[in-house]
Amino acid sequence: MVLRYLKRMTGLSRQQVTRLVERYGKSGRVSKKYSTPKNGFCRRFNLTDMILLAEMVTLHGTLSGPATKKLMERAYLIFNDTRFERLASISVSHLYNLRAGRAYQDKRRHWTKTRPTSVPIGQRRAPQPDGVPGYIRIDSVHQGDQDGMKGAIISTQSTA
Repeated sequence: MVLRYLKRMTGLSRQQVTRLVERYGKSGRVSKKYSTPKNGFCRRFNLTDMILLAEMVTLHGTLSGPATKKLMERAYLIFNDTRFERLASISVSHLYNLRAGRAYQDKRRHWTKTRPTSVPIGQRRAPQPDGVPGYIRIDSVHQGDQDGMKGAIISTQSTA
């Protein structure tokens, strides 16, 4: 009963709870011994790189991954901007991973709550001039703001 209770309350598996209870029986203390590996993966791209990526994307519009990668390569190799040294060698797939990161999203997106509308959504109304069929009003869902502009942004720039 106690093991089931501990399992439910801690969210640990049965094996983990059993192991911790055995450890408590031997030493009188409960502590998890596993931690972050000493020789684990280190982050290659840091917070400043993510913010720099967000500034680059804001400056040139939200381009595709390969176009953004090429811009960062050119910034480092042709224009000798040393800030882009690490980002110049990024893969396109990892670029999309960085775009999904919190630092990038915080820099690029500004979320506001949807304001209530005075006109009911989905309300049928009588035709304004007589003889014309009626209509239904349907509003779309608020999708957030990007770079201070309302609604979803669709880029029409070419990647030439």
